[in-house]
Amino acid sequence: MTAEMLRMAGMGLLTSVVAPALLLLTARHLPWHRVPAPPLLVLTGFVLLHGLVVVVSAGHHLAAGADLALHAGLLLAAMVFWLPVLGPGRRLPDALRSVYLFVAGPALDLAAIYVIIIGHSAAGLAMIVGMLPIPLAAIGITWRWITREEHAWSA
Repeated sequence: MTAEMLRMAGMGLLTSVVAPALLLLTARHLPWHRVPAPPLLVLTGFVLLHGLVVVVSAGHHLAAGADLALHAGLLLAAMVFWLPVLGPGRRLPDALRSVYLFVAGPALDLAAIYVIIIGHSAAGLAMIVGMLPIPLAAIGITWRWITREEHAWSA
């Protein structure tokens, strides 16, 4: 396993696992409800930022400080990305959370496809695998929404 594969898998997991976990852990202690997070702007901005970070770091050995700054910025932006889905006090309705995540998954994978195209197939695939929790979360939210609607109709 190469260092680049680990770094790309780490970026995927940072976005799909670490950021939502930190958001949930800090929801009671930090004023996340004050952070403006219009879903369309947040999704578009995060997809663009994520792509930029991947393009800048793919296949390059950055200085430790620059790499740390890129990852810290990506983590903070990923936490804002998850606000419409998990944020305290202003979550989107289940149907919109589902659509938000189903759109985000393939859009974020475009950066990994770029990594594959430039010849780093294993690293790109590692990032895609690291991002799998996003569509899994979309499936879970969709399932919960459908079952809740069905219970409401049958009651």
